[in-house]
Amino acid sequence: MSAQYEEEIKRMKELHKILKEASESYYAKDEEIMSNFEYDRLYDELVELETKTGVVLSGSPTMEVGYEAVDSLPKERHASPMLSLNKTKSREELKDWLAGKVGLLSWKLDGLTIVLTYEGGELSKAVTRGNGEVGEIITPNARMFVNLPLKINYTGRLILRGEAVIGYADFEKINATITDPALVYKNPRNLCSGSVRQLNNEITKKRSVRFYAFTLVDAEGMEFAYRKEQMSFLSSLGFETVEYKAVDESNILNAISEYEKAIETYDIPSDGLVLTYDDIAYSRTLGRTAKFPRDSIAFKWQDEIAKTTLQYIEWSPSRTGLINPVAVFAPVELEGTTVSRASVHNVSVMQSLKLGIGDTITVYKANMIIPQIAENLTGSGTVEIPDICPACGGKTQIREQNDVRVLICTNPDCPVKHVKALTLFTSRDALNMDGLSEMTVEKFTERGIIRQYADFFRLAEHKDEIVGMEGFGEKSYQNLTESIEKARKTTLAKLLYGLGIPGIGVANAKLIARHFDDNLDKCRQADVEEVSSIEGVGPIMGQSFVDYFNDAHNLERLDTLMQEIELIQTVSEEGADELKGKTFVVTGSLNHFKDRSALKERIEAKGGKVSGSVSSKTECLINNDINSTSGKNKSAKELNIPILSEDDFLAKYGISPDF
Repeated sequence: MSAQYEEEIKRMKELHKILKEASESYYAKDEEIMSNFEYDRLYDELVELETKTGVVLSGSPTMEVGYEAVDSLPKERHASPMLSLNKTKSREELKDWLAGKVGLLSWKLDGLTIVLTYEGGELSKAVTRGNGEVGEIITPNARMFVNLPLKINYTGRLILRGEAVIGYADFEKINATITDPALVYKNPRNLCSGSVRQLNNEITKKRSVRFYAFTLVDAEGMEFAYRKEQMSFLSSLGFETVEYKAVDESNILNAISEYEKAIETYDIPSDGLVLTYDDIAYSRTLGRTAKFPRDSIAFKWQDEIAKTTLQYIEWSPSRTGLINPVAVFAPVELEGTTVSRASVHNVSVMQSLKLGIGDTITVYKANMIIPQIAENLTGSGTVEIPDICPACGGKTQIREQNDVRVLICTNPDCPVKHVKALTLFTSRDALNMDGLSEMTVEKFTERGIIRQYADFFRLAEHKDEIVGMEGFGEKSYQNLTESIEKARKTTLAKLLYGLGIPGIGVANAKLIARHFDDNLDKCRQADVEEVSSIEGVGPIMGQSFVDYFNDAHNLERLDTLMQEIELIQTVSEEGADELKGKTFVVTGSLNHFKDRSALKERIEAKGGKVSGSVSSKTECLINNDINSTSGKNKSAKELNIPILSEDDFLAKYGISPDF
């Protein structure tokens, strides 16, 4: 046995461990410890070594599929294995693969694969892909998917597969409600996986999960010659199917280019394309390998990679004390734009890349959108982690959070933390003070005008100084103080969100305020058990909430603030249940409300709900541009959901714009 052979086997074992940990984190824990680019590179290296040595070690990632089903959900073995797809990044190879046949080219959606079973026209079972052999039963959660038909006009046994996904727009909305950066979701795929595999389907319901069918497994008593017929059949039953194009060797390259252009604005996460033979009988003759079916192949985008030089690491402090590393490099052109910065996410990722100033690195845009570091070609590992916060000079500390190393500023009085916390307090979903950007708040804190929340309501003491500041004047001061005076009357939910309690976003603040009857004293006296029991909150946020009110410094600032503001009740309004059980969607500009959030508050005050997407359960879509060709209007028309102008909505439901 040669020394080289021994080294190759040793490297294969190393790759086993690395890839297994990455796969387990990504699929089972909804965490990402390496980029898709890096995973694919290491996976391809393992395939090459297995081919070269002729050895495939037990448990090789090249022979396994998906994640192991977790213990908290019931499990079920699939009737037939759910295989991975072989892949290519070559367009010509994809063209050659067709071998003169007609295929269907569709998006490869980046979510969670689900198998659905309908019996007697009703959804009877939903199972995740799991490890390809055994999946998790998530039927109650699947019933919460916003676009999934629970009853269909077909009574035979129906089995189909598809992808559960969360769109970028909904992903950003959900993240916007999270005030603690450590709790922010990294990507839509992780959020979707966690949302689908919940024990409480109310959480799934709030996450705007959608389902797109991509394969008909079986329709009792029916036969189809072509996959295109199957997709049409599923559409006729009310399923949304993945977008596909019929292709042959003459047009497949053009079709790929069309998808490539479309991904720039496509709202659903996609990491490539899938090509499948249209002829079902021909597909059946091809069989399968141990891991891949032979009738389908995945196409992954050939990332445009540019080589550049790392100039420095910018350490960016946040409101909660996290100091996030950002790589700044010599500008390069990628996918038609100039990029010079990429988030490195945390200390763990930075150290795994062995970054050093002056290192030669390669960068790319993940899914052609988000700048990422692909590889460090130098690997000097010389970047020093700062001992002091770049904003305040206070001591920093490396801590473990969810198995990830992060850098924290330990100074409770760090000005960046302070400015960002004060800015959150003035934001639209909090006290809603117009004219107070982060830059303005920073100027006020530097001059000592603002030190704590209550100081916003005492600007009259500094009128002459403010009016004399650059960018200000008598009119600006007047507009600012008028906005602040309006903010003196607010709700408990807005206050709780504005206080910046870690983990408490807009939605959680409303749930907590409603539970405690809009009574701040009850919040102050609550224990962890009670707060954690509130539906949609849970133990982590519950502990964070109680810790905030057990901090003497927080209570001192809150007491001072309460001398300046008045909390108004939201649950005692006349007709508070008029819209109970009704869900609305609001889009476009408004005439009678300041913005869509204001109308949302009005609907919620009447007991209704506002969703970000149209579904069969939507009461109506509110849009002053009724003839718009927007996606929401199209969805409403397809589902026969009424589209009402703002005036028609107010008239129909007897609502006044004023509280």
